[in-house]
Amino acid sequence: MLLEITTTHQPTSDLGYLLHKHPDKFQSFDLSHGQVHVFYPELTEEKVKFCLLLDIDPIELVKGGRNLSGKGFALGHYVNDRIYVASSFMSVGISKTLSSALNGRCKDRPELLGVKMPFEVKISVLPAPIGGAILIQKLFEPLGYKVQLERHILDAKFESWGESKYYTLYLKNELTLQELLTHLYVLIPVLDNDKHYYVGKNEIDKLVARGGDWLQEHPERKQIAERYLFNLKSLSRQALERLIEKDGNETAEAGIVETHEEMVKRKTLHQKRLYKVVEKLLETNAESVLDLGCGEGKLLRLLLKQKQFKKITGMDVSFSELKKAKDKLYYDDMAPKQKERIQLFQGSLLYSDTRLLGYDAAAIVEVIEHLDENRLKSFERVIFEIARPKSVVITTPNGEYNALFPNLKEGAMRHSDHRFEWTRKEFQDWATAIAQKNNYTVSFEPIGEEDEQYGAPSQMGVFSYAS
Repeated sequence: MLLEITTTHQPTSDLGYLLHKHPDKFQSFDLSHGQVHVFYPELTEEKVKFCLLLDIDPIELVKGGRNLSGKGFALGHYVNDRIYVASSFMSVGISKTLSSALNGRCKDRPELLGVKMPFEVKISVLPAPIGGAILIQKLFEPLGYKVQLERHILDAKFESWGESKYYTLYLKNELTLQELLTHLYVLIPVLDNDKHYYVGKNEIDKLVARGGDWLQEHPERKQIAERYLFNLKSLSRQALERLIEKDGNETAEAGIVETHEEMVKRKTLHQKRLYKVVEKLLETNAESVLDLGCGEGKLLRLLLKQKQFKKITGMDVSFSELKKAKDKLYYDDMAPKQKERIQLFQGSLLYSDTRLLGYDAAAIVEVIEHLDENRLKSFERVIFEIARPKSVVITTPNGEYNALFPNLKEGAMRHSDHRFEWTRKEFQDWATAIAQKNNYTVSFEPIGEEDEQYGAPSQMGVFSYAS
């Protein structure tokens, strides 16, 4: 089983420093069931290729006693694919030979650790379960990889036998070497239904340690945790709880923007908007926060990461959206302390509701444009006269920016459910009038890349109660 990592980053010698492997040396290391060899088959000023080759001894596998056959197959110890495919053995090989790079250490050139490089990866050959191509894409594409798959037939001499479960996987992405190795370390075993080791609680530690920095945001994190932990529900539940707690602990002190500065640059407009909202809420020193019109809970997930917010409430008019939010928050599997911090309920922004009273801050993200303009007075009264949080953050599309969307006809709106899309002046006039009437001050900020003429695609108003 062969892993190839190629980059055109220059100078190409940088990869050797990060891997702690000299390009002139062919090195071999012992594993419990064979050997792993590392070498550089290609090294020029323009490109460098590094290979990790596993040489698994089938006799040692039998001695190990792990049933690799599946149930009901007496010769399974001797007839299996373990010595030919990239499996859980590959993760062991990465950990054994590239531990410094995997752990983010580079003694001689530490400044290289944060450098993103254009990587191309080839894994020959990768086993996958039924629906393997879709699963592989769902695992790697959310992390920014361009995925190409080559599926192999069972036997070239007997094409009628059809296709196998084996693929050659090609990946392209620009990221740090440590990020690449942690992704491979976790996701290759996810595709392996016949792990060669005993899966116990110590595997939770490995999953959290290697995946904690990115797995929390992965849309398939539940499936990844379950498959990594051999579909043992009790273990995967514990892993998900620890991932939520770990992510919250690590980001609470530094704040979202500093902790995820590079990641924010790659975010979609909606994600950038959410991160900026969290940034503004952190600046208010609020401890209790309302997410009004919370939808499926994307902002709620970010708020949960911040220890500053001790009480977090999501409200939406749609019960089905609240159900989605509960599912995507993994509420039922949430650690007890996390569960104490959050609540969800159904409600409307147009009617007075005592459940909205007593909060330090409220976030209303891309919501007001879904209200009829003649009903905004009710909204203003509910939020600024009755609920009256100390801080309110409102975002809404900038209608002027629509001119830059090539497929949007003149006068059309970005979403069929939008009732209006204000210009910057219209939004600022409306917000200023509310602030003056209800003893608030308000400041404005753009969201997204700004155009000199049309401004940013979205706009934000931050209200502060003038006590």
